[in-house]
Amino acid sequence: MVGAASAETADKEELVRIRQAVGIDYVPGDDEPYMSERQLDYFRMLLLEWKRSIRSSAESTLQSLQDGPIREPDLADRASSETDWGIELRTRDRQRKVTAKIDSALRRIDEGEYGYCEVTGDPIGLKRLIARPVATMTVEAQEAHERREKISRDD
Repeated sequence: MVGAASAETADKEELVRIRQAVGIDYVPGDDEPYMSERQLDYFRMLLLEWKRSIRSSAESTLQSLQDGPIREPDLADRASSETDWGIELRTRDRQRKVTAKIDSALRRIDEGEYGYCEVTGDPIGLKRLIARPVATMTVEAQEAHERREKISRDD
């Protein structure tokens, strides 16, 4: 838990630094070099903010779980509450997986591979990365991948 706390502190410090460097109103544009330092900082900021938001949600879920078990006197109310908890826990599991993708994207930024398709090597595109900062493929490569996946599932 100590390692997680120090990582969170480091992320917060980096977020402050990046916000100052990037500026509040900055949005990457096609009029500057692709994956320039400022663009990379912008995407690092998006990813770190997303990760922080997920951590915050997870902490509130954990706090609710620690507050005690569901004590609904009515069986229907209890079933409804348990269903809600099941949905909440599945959501947290999906967010845990997204956190791994965020960490992978941050590593790609550090390694100079961020913003380029892992299949073709082509630029992924700013609009796609703004919409989905953890994207690893161009739209075309992603569509081809999904078609192959669908065909193999249908077999």
